[in-house]
Amino acid sequence: MTTAGGQRLRVTREKLGLTMRDVENASENLARKYTNEEYFVPISRLSDFETKGVIPSIYRLYSLAVVYRRNFRELLAWYGVNLDVSVSDLEISAPPRSHFSHALARTGAVELPVRMDPSFDARKTLNFGRMIEQWGTVPLVYLEGLSKVDYTYGYIGSEDLTMYPILPPCSFIQVDESKNKVSEGGWRSEYERPIYFIETRDRHVCCWCTLTREALILQPHPLSPVQPRVLSHDEGEVLGQVVGVAMRLGEWRSVPDSAAAPKEPAALN
Repeated sequence: MTTAGGQRLRVTREKLGLTMRDVENASENLARKYTNEEYFVPISRLSDFETKGVIPSIYRLYSLAVVYRRNFRELLAWYGVNLDVSVSDLEISAPPRSHFSHALARTGAVELPVRMDPSFDARKTLNFGRMIEQWGTVPLVYLEGLSKVDYTYGYIGSEDLTMYPILPPCSFIQVDESKNKVSEGGWRSEYERPIYFIETRDRHVCCWCTLTREALILQPHPLSPVQPRVLSHDEGEVLGQVVGVAMRLGEWRSVPDSAAAPKEPAALN
């Protein structure tokens, strides 16, 4: 019985004007190139693929993808194999040992937010992932930087001037959750100094940090009108380091002159 995959192979071959002999000869050249007979697709086998529902091996399917000028992933999809691995698929197995996984690194599509939670307040800095009400599928080829699973995303509120002018309000930030330890120093300028995404008891904050034995000090940019905050260790959590930013240029709001005034750290309660 002919399968949908076999029918598509035949239709594709005929649209290209290729005979079965053409396919056999081309696959023979590929097999010779890789010194592997598994790539060879004889006429009799191609006929089985197209009319009898026989499923090609991975080598022969690759040969057909090359000869037909089609993406190998597409041909696999014709036979029900989707290489865009979903998280739910990975949950069917639970290896007992901790490990790195690259299963999602080359997926062809990504889910992105298409509708926000009604409680989304553009004035406040927040963890963007918690405000997404509906996701939609988008080709990942245009958004490959989002494929790293250790990243989360934040939004700088329209009234948050903590890191102005480096991070103006309404910026979107990419946060590497693996970098959640405050650096002791070593930067040569403010542009190299790590910026962290912090979750406190009442809000999210994007700022520089200093960690002491007694406290976590949240330090705004010197040109910001925002005052430093001093938190005890149980009052704030470093979610990660900001490693990317998307911002709108040319529409930054003006900052009061008082921003230039020296600021003293708040006392630890």
